[in-house]
Amino acid sequence: MSQDVTPLYVADLSAFTKSLRKSLNETGALPGHAAMLAMVSKAAGYRNHQHLKADQPKTPELDELALKRALRVFDAQGRMIRWPKWTKVQGLCLWPFWALMPANQDMSEKEVNEILKPGLTFGDHVLVRRSLIDHKLATRTIDGRVYRRIEQRPTPEALALMNRLKNR
Repeated sequence: MSQDVTPLYVADLSAFTKSLRKSLNETGALPGHAAMLAMVSKAAGYRNHQHLKADQPKTPELDELALKRALRVFDAQGRMIRWPKWTKVQGLCLWPFWALMPANQDMSEKEVNEILKPGLTFGDHVLVRRSLIDHKLATRTIDGRVYRRIEQRPTPEALALMNRLKNR
């Protein structure tokens, strides 16, 4: 059986131990594992162990395969050396460029190109610029004159990618 790790924060240790000691005295004998989990949970202020587990924040798991494939697309200096094949990886690889674009600011096509070109070695900044639009990381007017970054929270994979590229 796998071990389930459930963190527990106890605001008042004294009240916690008093409640736990009271529960242990009521049973008279040493309780089993499930009963002990229930007692600890109740002493911490939860209805039962399931309530304690349900109250824990969910940590999203990273898509390590997509992250690994995205990292292969960048060189040691953090420049993109080729365009990835997978659509998911393509979108992931666009986040470092999104982060370089100024927030809440209109830009011309030339200004966007000046941001993208230094981060590429394969020379197709137009593909990256269009992909920023396609992946909903930026918008542009119908005539293509004005570009703007779409403000949003990066995905956990995007944050991990940008951190790993920074630490290279």
